[in-house]
Amino acid sequence: MGASRGGRGRRRRVAWIGLAAVALLSVAPSAPVGAAAPTAPGGSPSGQGYWLVGSDGSVFNFGDAGSYGSPAGGHLAKPVVGMAATPTSHGYWLVASDGGIFGYGDAGYFGSPGGGHLAQPIVGMAATPTGHGYWLVASDGGVFGYGDAGYYGSKASGRRKKQVVSILATRSGHGYWLVASDGTVAPYGDAAFRNTHTYDRPIIGMALTPTGQGAWLAASDGTVATQGDAPPYPPPPAAAGRTIVGIAGL
Repeated sequence: MGASRGGRGRRRRVAWIGLAAVALLSVAPSAPVGAAAPTAPGGSPSGQGYWLVGSDGSVFNFGDAGSYGSPAGGHLAKPVVGMAATPTSHGYWLVASDGGIFGYGDAGYFGSPGGGHLAQPIVGMAATPTGHGYWLVASDGGVFGYGDAGYYGSKASGRRKKQVVSILATRSGHGYWLVASDGTVAPYGDAAFRNTHTYDRPIIGMALTPTGQGAWLAASDGTVATQGDAPPYPPPPAAAGRTIVGIAGL
C-alpha cells in the first residue's frame, strides 16, 4: 500500500487481528490538583493511577497521577482526541484531531502533522519509553512517528469493520498495538497478544500497567474496566457529563 510521511512521521493502514478485552468495572477519585505523580523505588512509575482526558481538553487524574495543566477553557481549533504520559509520569501530551500537540509538565515537542492535510482524523497517541518521541494514529489505522518513535507496520485488509480508537506502545518501545472500539487489537513489532475477557461496550482507549500484566480500558462516559494487576478507582465528580476521549497510565 502507499505510504506518506510528515516530519519524522509515517502513516500506514492496519489490518485487524482480534483480541477480546475485559468486562466492565468501575473507576476513581482524582489525586489533589498540582500533586506530583509518585514513583516506585528506582524512579519508575508507581502503576497506581491514570489520567483521562475530555474532548474539551479537561484532564482528570486518578490515584497517584498528578495534574500538570490542560487547554480546557481556551480556544481549541479541533477537539482533543487522546493523550500519552511521559516515562517519568511528571507530564503528558494531549493530541487534537488535526494532529496538534499540547505538552504539559516534562512533555517535549517532537513534531506533528498539525496544519497539514490528513486523509482521516487523528484519534490517539502513545509515547516512546525514552520520552523523546511519540506515535499518532488516525481512524483508518495510519501511524505517524515523531522523535525516536520507530515504524513497525500497519497493513490494510480492506475489510476492517471496527474503527481504530487509539495506539498502545510496548514497554520496550519496539512495537505497538492499534486498538479498535471493541477492544480488539492489531499487534506490530514486539507487541504480543494478551488473554482477556470480552469487553461489552465501545472503548476510547487502553493503558497498560508498568508490569505489563494489567490494563485499564476507558469508555467515553469515563467508566474504566480493569484487567490483571490494574487497580480500579471511582471517578471524580468533575468528570460527570464529560465526553472522555483518551486514557494514559502511570
